[in-house]
Amino acid sequence: MSIKNKIVKLHYTREPKGILFDLLKFCSGFYGFGSGLKNFLYDKKILRPKKVKAFVISIGNMTTGGVGKTPVVCEVAKYLINLNKKVAIVSRGYGGKLSNKNINIISDGRTIYFEALEAGDEPFWLAQNTKGAIVLTCKNRYKAAKYAVEKMGAQIIILDDGFQHRKLHRDLDIVLMDSVKGFGNENLLPAGPLREGAEALDRIDKLLIVSKNIRHEHAKKVAKIMHKRLKLPTQVCYTEPGVVYNIKNGQRLMDGMDAVAMCAIGQPQQFYDFLSNFNITKTLTFEDHHQYVPTDFIDIQGNIITTEKDAVKLERFNRGNIYALRLNTILNVEELLSKPSSKSKK
Repeated sequence: MSIKNKIVKLHYTREPKGILFDLLKFCSGFYGFGSGLKNFLYDKKILRPKKVKAFVISIGNMTTGGVGKTPVVCEVAKYLINLNKKVAIVSRGYGGKLSNKNINIISDGRTIYFEALEAGDEPFWLAQNTKGAIVLTCKNRYKAAKYAVEKMGAQIIILDDGFQHRKLHRDLDIVLMDSVKGFGNENLLPAGPLREGAEALDRIDKLLIVSKNIRHEHAKKVAKIMHKRLKLPTQVCYTEPGVVYNIKNGQRLMDGMDAVAMCAIGQPQQFYDFLSNFNITKTLTFEDHHQYVPTDFIDIQGNIITTEKDAVKLERFNRGNIYALRLNTILNVEELLSKPSSKSKK
C-alpha cells in the first residue's frame, strides 16, 4: 500500500493511532493556522471577496475529493440552461495539462476545444454532459468568472469545488457531504480529510447529503441529524447505478459478465460496490486524476468497467472492451436553489 493510500485510510478511521498519524497531526497544526487565518481575515472583512455581475453559485465540500460534486454541478447547470439562463462553469482544471494560470475555454457551450488530457477529466466531462454551458478552467476563479460575464455573456457562474476559494463573492454556497464517509476522522489535512475547521460551517447556505448506496435510509437519517445539528436547509442527493455501456459503440454489458473494475477517483470502493451485478475478477485502483497510459491495462484481455470520469481519458486508446458505468443523479434542483433563510454572508 502506497503512503498516499495509507494516509487516506487514516482519514476515514474513526480513532486513528500510530506514528504516522502523530506526525500528520503535528503538520495539521500548521495547516490549520494558515486556513484559520485566511478565514479570520475574510470573516472580519479585512480581506473582501470580489464581485462579478452575475449570480454566483459555489458547489463544494469541506473534505478532500470523492464526494460527488461534478454530477451535482452538471444537474444544476442543466436545470438553469433549461430556464434559458446563460451558464458558465468555472473549474480549477486539476489534472489537466493546460496551464491553469491562464483562462482556458474548454467549451463555449457549442464546441469543445480540448480533449480530457489537456482540459482535465472533470471539466471535459462537464463540457460533454452540459450542452449549452460555458466551461472554463483557471486557478484564479475571479478572473475566469469576470471573463465569462464580460466576454461571453454569462448570467450565472457555477464554481466547481469553490467553497474554499473566498476571493470570489458567491450568492449561494452549497456544500456536499458523503452520507457514509461524513467528515472522516474530523481532523484537518493532512491528518484528516477536512480542508477547513469548524469556522467554515457558518458560511454554508445549503447542505447536500450524497447517498451512494442502493438503499437510502441511512442518508435520510444523516440529513435529519445534520439539519438538527447545524440548523441548515439540508436535503439528500441520490446516486444510483445505471447501465454499463461500451465507450466506443454504446452497447450495453449484460449483468453477470466477467470484468475487471478500474478507476482513478477519490472514493473507489463506492464505485466497486455499484458493480455487484457483474463478476468482478479484479480491481485496479489508481490515484485520483491519474492520466492513463497503455501499460496500465496492457495485461487485461477481457472486459474493463470504469467510471464515466475515467472513460473520457480512455476513449483515445484503441480498445474495444472498455465499458463505463453511468450513474443516475436524482436531485431536487429547484429546492436546492431556492432562497436560503436570511443570514449574514461572510
